[in-house]
Amino acid sequence: MKQQQTISKAVELTGRGLFTGEEITVRIRPAAPDTGVVFVRADQPEPVRIPALIDNVTKRARRSSLRNGTVSIETVEHFMAAVVGADLDNLEIELSGPGCELPGGDGSCLVFLEAFRRAGATSQDAERRVFQITQHVRVSEGDASIDAVPGDPDVLDVLYDLDYGDAGPIGRQIYAVRVMPETFEKDIAPARTFLLEAEAKAFQARGLGAHLTYKDVLVFGPEGPIDNEARFENECVRHKIQDLIGDAMLLGRHLRGRLIARKSGHSLNHRLVMRLMETLAAEEMSRRMTSEPAIDIRRIQRLLPHRYPFLMIDRVIELEPEKRITAVKNITINEEFFQGHYPGQPIMPGVMIVEAMAQATGLLLSQKLEHTGKVAVLLSIDSAKFRRAVMPGDQLILESETIRVKARTAHVRCRAKVGNALAAEATLKCMMVDAEPI
Repeated sequence: MKQQQTISKAVELTGRGLFTGEEITVRIRPAAPDTGVVFVRADQPEPVRIPALIDNVTKRARRSSLRNGTVSIETVEHFMAAVVGADLDNLEIELSGPGCELPGGDGSCLVFLEAFRRAGATSQDAERRVFQITQHVRVSEGDASIDAVPGDPDVLDVLYDLDYGDAGPIGRQIYAVRVMPETFEKDIAPARTFLLEAEAKAFQARGLGAHLTYKDVLVFGPEGPIDNEARFENECVRHKIQDLIGDAMLLGRHLRGRLIARKSGHSLNHRLVMRLMETLAAEEMSRRMTSEPAIDIRRIQRLLPHRYPFLMIDRVIELEPEKRITAVKNITINEEFFQGHYPGQPIMPGVMIVEAMAQATGLLLSQKLEHTGKVAVLLSIDSAKFRRAVMPGDQLILESETIRVKARTAHVRCRAKVGNALAAEATLKCMMVDAEPI
């Protein structure tokens, strides 16, 4: 396996955002192994970290942006594409200012590649995290589609079919590339963002990109680029590949296999990454389920006072003491509550799902030394939401993570899932009391 890489030294660049036009300074720093790419909003009362992951993507037109609460980072796709092109893994990017949009440069990702080149690269003592496409995954919307299919296990190949019709100035462009540092820098990185003239006028009418002229961005009129020249005969499809590569890196690891795209944009790119993330989560869950349990049923019975028919945990598959736990409850038709809820359509009562989350929390809190010999009793249930029915045959994955733990009380955030689908969530407060009756 290839080793992870970061930059050798910090580097700084300044520029204006493509959409906002705001001047911004970006400081890119080396990061530790397994950090991934993390943006840091330094202009907040407390710095806000936003990992470049699909879970943090927020909806924007014609670009990829990230959000943590009310704090966002705008237009990250060209930066993320450059991370792939420079063969990097771990970076911390600090920025601050109005809009917090990354510098647009000339509309390509060259400005970031050049910054990475100035910083240099260094190997790290950790294996690269990759996602190998092992099964066909397809997303589509109208006549746009992306297929992720198995391919060479060591590289990513991309084929893109861009079709604006025969009548327009762009027409149909098809291009394929094997994504490697040398091919990326030569064939993909210089390709710039492009718009049709009507789109450019509509954007500027809404106050977006108001600082740009036709010489600053590739705008196509009826006869071709206006006051500008294309760098490639098929620059548009090459830029679409650049966007797809950048969006795919929101998986949090380098992709291996083949992507075959037709007329896709950021929204469909994000849907593909979400589907791949679901596949990754399912594979990881399968691995954890077949490994030795962190806590088996015999120890569970020693830690919890509950017994049939009220013991709701079968095994613990992951445990980080005082921080988080992942436990499993196998749902069978033999559960006593199915006799009356409901005989004709058995559905696990929501209150029993909450009880299962509370028992998982009890196991998590029992790992703290001062809680030995105590049991967690619910004080409050807040923000409880039920997303899907849980039925016989389902396997309920219970997750609990601490928000705040004191000597006698705890505040935790809980989720219950069936596969990758969220079944329920709630915030619980518990009090630790003696397990033995007073």
